Amino acid sequence: MGAIIPVFIPHVGCPHDCVFCNQKKIAGTIAPPTAEDVTKIIEEALAKIKSRAEVAFYGGSFTAISGPDMTAYLDAVAPYIESGEISSIRLSTRPDCIDDEVLSLLREKGVKTIELGVQSMDEDVLLKSGRGHTAFDARNAAKLVRRYGFSLILQMMTHLPGSDEQKDIYTAREIAKLNPDGVRVYPTVVIKDTALLSLMQKGEYIPATPKEAARLGAEILEIFDEENIPVIRFGLNPSDELSAGDAVCGAYHPALGEMAMSERFFQRIRKEAEEKGISGENINIYVARGKKSACVGQKRANIKKLTEETGFSSVRVFESDALSGFSVVIERS
Repeated sequence: MGAIIPVFIPHVGCPHDCVFCNQKKIAGTIAPPTAEDVTKIIEEALAKIKSRAEVAFYGGSFTAISGPDMTAYLDAVAPYIESGEISSIRLSTRPDCIDDEVLSLLREKGVKTIELGVQSMDEDVLLKSGRGHTAFDARNAAKLVRRYGFSLILQMMTHLPGSDEQKDIYTAREIAKLNPDGVRVYPTVVIKDTALLSLMQKGEYIPATPKEAARLGAEILEIFDEENIPVIRFGLNPSDELSAGDAVCGAYHPALGEMAMSERFFQRIRKEAEEKGISGENINIYVARGKKSACVGQKRANIKKLTEETGFSSVRVFESDALSGFSVVIERS
């Protein structure tokens, strides 16, 4: 993937206020951009990166924007696609705002990738979260996007109101069945000025901690890995606003994705050790090149857990060119 020029359009076109959502806080901006603003954003970005890039419209529900406004955004990018400076457009939207007419327009205007905010495949969770669409809408939209030849990215959330570990794992498996080109996983964060914060203050919602989100995330990452589906993001992108207090509580951590990967390594190591009958010994762990840090964990958290919880006398981690992904090999040292 080349450089991405992000254009945030918080709440533009979105017909619902989900309980967890305050896009103005998440995007770190207030007013949506004009078409002229889009041109300026592209010009400034191209002057810095000096290479072909992709324009990404994030936030809001792009295909729910009024026809003229949506076309104006797309037309602002068109000259750069014609010149070859911009390779394509990607956008995010809702499953219930996709149909044949809009997909035909998007294809004509240079859109190559569509991200759908599925969030959950459980009807009760969707209802309690105020999503305003159904799991059927998600399946139908995903199939339509595929039929028109777009790359498909699906977004899901964990720890939503009314959800639990079983429902979140069900959502991951149902999303995997739709065969997306990639997924984003966003454990729920309680943000200022949202209905979810009010629910929490009334005792009607209990947020997950980053550790809890990482533990469940490790299982979800495993599900997508089994189906060769890349997870291109785990956890909200950290921002100054969120870190300064707009993220009240919940699964917000600047290194949440790394925490989930480390937990995934821990679970794999423990499983292999049990299968090999290795315990209370000195062990060497071999992982793929570039994965040592995730395997060791932040502040050597996995090493500590392995010695404290499984009784290993000592644990050493080595990188191996013979391994790939999250493969793990354990040997007695």
